[in-house]
Amino acid sequence: MKQWRMAFVGALVAVLGTALVWFVHDARPQKERGRGSAAAITASGECAACHARITPAIVRQFGDSRHANEGVTCLDCHKPRPGADTTKVIYHNGYSITADVTSGSCAACHNDQYQQFTRSRHGAPAWTAVRGTQDFTAEQIEFAADYHPGPMSRGANGLAIQEGPASIANGCLGCHNIGEPRYDGSVGRCTACHAGHEFSITNARLPQTCGGCHMGPDHAQLEIWQESRHGVVFESRRDRQHLDTPPDELTAWDMDAPTCATCHMSGLGDAPVSHDVGERLTYYLFAPISKKRPGALSNRQRMQQICFNCHAKTRIEKFYTQAEGSIPETNAKVAAARALYDSLKAEGRLSPGKFDEPADFIMFDLWHHYGRTAKHGSFMGGAD
Repeated sequence: MKQWRMAFVGALVAVLGTALVWFVHDARPQKERGRGSAAAITASGECAACHARITPAIVRQFGDSRHANEGVTCLDCHKPRPGADTTKVIYHNGYSITADVTSGSCAACHNDQYQQFTRSRHGAPAWTAVRGTQDFTAEQIEFAADYHPGPMSRGANGLAIQEGPASIANGCLGCHNIGEPRYDGSVGRCTACHAGHEFSITNARLPQTCGGCHMGPDHAQLEIWQESRHGVVFESRRDRQHLDTPPDELTAWDMDAPTCATCHMSGLGDAPVSHDVGERLTYYLFAPISKKRPGALSNRQRMQQICFNCHAKTRIEKFYTQAEGSIPETNAKVAAARALYDSLKAEGRLSPGKFDEPADFIMFDLWHHYGRTAKHGSFMGGAD
């Protein structure tokens, strides 16, 4: 009797598991069903049958994804990459898999996007801002230094070290791991913007996605955008924005109010898509003393190509003239404060150490918090 009951329970679990896979995909409103492919889910067979019971959210998200529509399966992404660190390989129910899907895995199909990303400050420079270059190979440092020589020659961040390893892991690297060197030789985390399993372009276009890192007193882009006319109009017309439009088809008719990605990455009108977030920026606004970037003129033209989709040339030129006028004014204030601070150091009135007395933090906040906010506010339409 006991064996019969166990057999019955086993069969029932199998039936319920299969049913749940179909429930996750099909027990939704009719208008939502076409976005996912049940065939793609069941193509992963045992993965979906089990995970629909254990982690149903990710099965549903994958079912809604473009990957599912294109027939991509779980194993296509989770299979270990050749030559990767074998300690990352898991032997699970007869399969060799990795739970740590890297940007190198994504590059197998999205190589252009990966190459653009690795040239950007979201690549290796994001990680070195906290950890320095200690975790990168010589080849990786050489590659990134061609585009960002300064960030690829720095040591670990002294202020982060004072915060302690737990704060670094949960705080600093919670954002800066977008440029983490990975075990398979690749750099970065695509899921920092696209999230896992649905890999949604809608998710990547939401301001809150960028604002998860670009916020707060040290880089207040989200708050600046929210108070700008762009942010206000987007929020008032949120339900009329077609955030899921393919990147090579996006026009101002699909999104008539921009988010971060619209201006910095999207292909809008005739402008091409880019995963290099600095490709359209004219100045190093985040620096204590802001200077023009290499190729500043062409970068300016790329950004203005986006602006032309919604604004007249005269309005754009006026905006840039006013924004660029704030650069020397802010630079002058920071330079004067720096000169005073350095003279106090030279005279021995301040200790030679870093971040060991109040003046160090006052100087840091002046450029790193207030100076950055002033310059970003000028270029993003945030009057405060």
